[in-house]
Amino acid sequence: MRFLCLAFALLAFAVPGRAAAPNLVNGIAVIVGDAVITYKDIQLALAEDIELLERRYANNPTLYNQRAAEMEKAKLEEMVENQLVLQEFKRAGFVVPESYFQSRIDEDIRKYGDRLTLTKTLQSQGLTFETYRNKIRERIILQLMWREKVPQDPLISPTKIENYYVQHRDQFKLEDQVKLRMILLTNNPNNTAVSPMKVAEEIVTKLDQKVSFDELARVYSQGLYAREGGEYGWHERKALNPDLANVAFSLDPGQHSRVIPAPNGVYVLYVEDKRVSYTKTLSEVRDEVEAALRAEEIKRLKKKWIDQLKAKSFVRYFF
Repeated sequence: MRFLCLAFALLAFAVPGRAAAPNLVNGIAVIVGDAVITYKDIQLALAEDIELLERRYANNPTLYNQRAAEMEKAKLEEMVENQLVLQEFKRAGFVVPESYFQSRIDEDIRKYGDRLTLTKTLQSQGLTFETYRNKIRERIILQLMWREKVPQDPLISPTKIENYYVQHRDQFKLEDQVKLRMILLTNNPNNTAVSPMKVAEEIVTKLDQKVSFDELARVYSQGLYAREGGEYGWHERKALNPDLANVAFSLDPGQHSRVIPAPNGVYVLYVEDKRVSYTKTLSEVRDEVEAALRAEEIKRLKKKWIDQLKAKSFVRYFF
């Protein structure tokens, strides 16, 4: 027997939130070596995600069915991959000291106060302590094997980075941008005594008298960024309401607008700075490009290893 000696940080293990309904169909979805994955297994693994999906697409059953099918397919492939990796661990004769598994269990026991409390929590979720221990063991083994077989920090050559930048130059192009501060006074049909338009005109008068926009925004604005002095940050034209964009991009840095009426209230804008459209240089986006290429390489290496495992394993899908 060989020991799998790897440096790793243990992943947090979340105890499943709830047990699935007992009436799920338990037909076989896939056989992977000596393991069977059922449709019930897939539904149990996706229970919480499907619940969120149901709420999100309650009024759009077509889109719900599409998203649910995509999630089920992805989860099934993940479960197949996990079984292939676990069986490769066993086939290769690797061994992880039990102390690794026990140390993670001890962390959960401390979190819940004692073993009895953890056990009762597991039972309330339909899990035995032994099932929980096996899940801990599998989680750690999977992490170890993935780290061993798929480098998490593959080397990306400068040439590859440069080629990617040239081929994807358009995605690094920035349109004209304006850096804004904004004061918003909302319409309030229950308070006809105060006119947002009149208050906004008084604000503009104060701005003409060189009162700080930052100060006025903190006092008067009802927008989300009032506490930050109305600071709204950098924005391209397409990110703004057309009426606001037309005014904002007509102003020079240091200028403020007049009152701008809108359906939800009135606005006063202040332009702090402007940037003309340009394409980011390679030096500006090198880290971003390298991260994208590294993610692609990790995905490629992962698929390559899984394909190798599938080639020497028995995998049969029942659909």
